[in-house]
Amino acid sequence: MPDPTAEALLARLEELPAAEPLLRRLRDVAGVYLVGGAVRDLLLGGVPADLDLAVEDELGAVARLLGDVVREHGRFLTCTVLADGLRYDIAQARAERYERPGALPTVIGPATIEADLERRDFTVNAIALGIGGADRGRLVEVAGARDDLRRRLLRVLHEGSFVDDPTRLLRLARYGARLGFSVEPATGLLVADALATGALRTVSGERIGAELRLSAAERDPIAAFTVLAALGVDEAIAPGFGLAQPALAARALELLPPDGDPGAVVLALAVRGVELAARRRLLDELAFPAESRDRILAAAEGAGRLAPMMARADRPSEIAAAVGGRPVELVAVAGAIGAERQAARWLEDLRHVKLAIDGDDLLRAGVPAGPRIGAALAAALAARLDGLAGDRRAQLAVALRAAGARAGG
Repeated sequence: MPDPTAEALLARLEELPAAEPLLRRLRDVAGVYLVGGAVRDLLLGGVPADLDLAVEDELGAVARLLGDVVREHGRFLTCTVLADGLRYDIAQARAERYERPGALPTVIGPATIEADLERRDFTVNAIALGIGGADRGRLVEVAGARDDLRRRLLRVLHEGSFVDDPTRLLRLARYGARLGFSVEPATGLLVADALATGALRTVSGERIGAELRLSAAERDPIAAFTVLAALGVDEAIAPGFGLAQPALAARALELLPPDGDPGAVVLALAVRGVELAARRRLLDELAFPAESRDRILAAAEGAGRLAPMMARADRPSEIAAAVGGRPVELVAVAGAIGAERQAARWLEDLRHVKLAIDGDDLLRAGVPAGPRIGAALAAALAARLDGLAGDRRAQLAVALRAAGARAGG
């Protein structure tokens, strides 16, 4: 008799546009399973962000049936397939073993879907749904997975889970925040044991940094970092690291415009507790790209200086002068620290104010090339910001006066 839960999941899956190529092209192929977060989210009544597959048969053959293989990771028996403009990650069902704590796993495959589920991080992510052939509608899970899902609990699959792969400590925080799940008590004890024995020190900084960047990219990064703190994982990454003031981060994110990076704001506040001389080294050890690292450091180190400068500014031109060319993340953090009105004015309005004139207009008016051009345009912009030069003619007059005064002096 078909599993009524599986039938309901298949019906829900069929409603997703991204599932259409999978269900059409692999409908008659046995041993193909939707796995992990996709099944979890369908069971919770949500819409999965990604549809990942595990296959019991030969990976390449199934991948080619689905579409064009655009990336292969032979060591881990995975590939990425492009089908009808959509990307899918497919993995060979496999078992794994860890040669030492914190090492990347040695892959053993092919394997059954049951063995594949046993290698996963948490029970609620160890559920699979067959989508083709004789396995269509087959629902497979590790013991207690759906029960933990109903109880909204995150539970590891075995006692050595955090020792084998300590990055699961960070994933535990991320999933806990995203799903609103609690940590199962025995799993909580394993977290404490892993941290006490220095498990994170067995993992490369690059892998820890990758997990932190995923947490920072969550829809609610504050929640993810709050759970990291509750578990004690943040302090294990580096002394002083962590989001000590979630309310401050919330104020900064309220100020941050849509073109800003919320993750950079949260990370900037998380590194403020790290000793100044150690911050850049920490982000480098965590393999942050240079551009991202510099944006985080600018907000972490410059907000405290910018906040009082902005707080003293009254006129729009004074706010603009205080901000200068600083990035929006830094301004948002400074506003949260103590210059909220000025930060909001700049981020919502003043930074978008432009002149109707440029340097060529001044050259044509007889101002010689050189620093006087920039100074004249700055004077015109200040007047424009303060409502004293609303149109092109008025702006040109202010700029020429500034250039003339500079020349006469």
